[in-house]
Amino acid sequence: MPETDISFGRSLLSLRRDQANLMDPTAIPEPMTMEVELDSFQRQVAEKFIDLNASADDEEPLSLEWIAKLLDSFLCCQEEFRVIISNHKSQLLKQPMDRLIEDYFERSVKALDVCNAIRDGIEQIRQWQKVVEIVTSALDTSQRQDLGEGEINRAKKALIDLAIGMVDEKESSNSLAQRNRSFARNKEHSNKNIGYIRSLSWSVSRSWSAARQLQGIGNNLATPRTSDVIATSGLALTVYTMTSILLFVMWVLVAAIPCQDRGLQVNFYFPRHFQWAVPVMSLHDKITEESKKRDKKKACGLLREINQIERISRMLSELIDSDNFSMADEKGVEVKEKVEELMHVCEDVRECLEPFERKVREVFHRIVRSRTESLDSPGKAQNDQE
Repeated sequence: MPETDISFGRSLLSLRRDQANLMDPTAIPEPMTMEVELDSFQRQVAEKFIDLNASADDEEPLSLEWIAKLLDSFLCCQEEFRVIISNHKSQLLKQPMDRLIEDYFERSVKALDVCNAIRDGIEQIRQWQKVVEIVTSALDTSQRQDLGEGEINRAKKALIDLAIGMVDEKESSNSLAQRNRSFARNKEHSNKNIGYIRSLSWSVSRSWSAARQLQGIGNNLATPRTSDVIATSGLALTVYTMTSILLFVMWVLVAAIPCQDRGLQVNFYFPRHFQWAVPVMSLHDKITEESKKRDKKKACGLLREINQIERISRMLSELIDSDNFSMADEKGVEVKEKVEELMHVCEDVRECLEPFERKVREVFHRIVRSRTESLDSPGKAQNDQE
């Protein structure tokens, strides 16, 4: 990071020190321990997201592996935030810090709901994985020379179920029929499967909306006023930064993982005066552009592994659904290749999904822990004063 690239946060933090010097020029300056601590937090957030942005240039950002890195970075920032709040708990009693910290924790409660919905989405991916394993088992010719009619029909049925399950809830059955010709051949079977898959979908109420939840987290999120920064000794900037990162991470999770009423139309902008804002907005732009691609506009999630499964299974469906299909011709060779691809994707999901779920669970518990400790702190601080 160039020396001239000084963060907006640091310049605002220095206002308090400069103001004190103007009031008493002869005073011996005390070590700015708190200022150093808060500046260190801003630097850590910036470094984490600069690294994440760089790694997103080398690979598609919304893979299970990359999002796990994002959650790791969030957890590191969250822990340092928790320590800062704990170190300065007496500040939480004062205005405007009491209002700012209360506002942050109200937003964090909405993030907990998002985490719960994401874990539902993870379970749905597991259901798709089981269906994919039926497809690969039926079409795997490594243990036999050719496929019988029974294996092909079993693969066709599983591919239909998979196509129904992976369609976005906002999609109509007519749109799905256009994507998968097999779907139109047995409407009664398809409608029954839609009901079955939907019944497994969400533990949240049918009125719950991931899009509205994100809007709630980001609603009226604004850079703190200079007067608030000075009055809180810079803590206001720390809370703003943590809120911004919380919003971005939840937005990424909703973008990637199947959620009820997904929506990415959350208008947020972080001033580029903050060192961390540049890589965060760069990642936001990359993911937004990814969502606009023709094959992903109506996807149930932008996760790379989901799109790989959807793309390969659709191609397999078209191949084995063609007239006079035989494993002995060119289409048979292509089927073998696609089955191998699908097996590799399945293996990646199998290895990464459980650790990913653990990280989502840890994010949930860390937010709860930070909120509980901080809500208890004002009472303890008040008792200490009395």
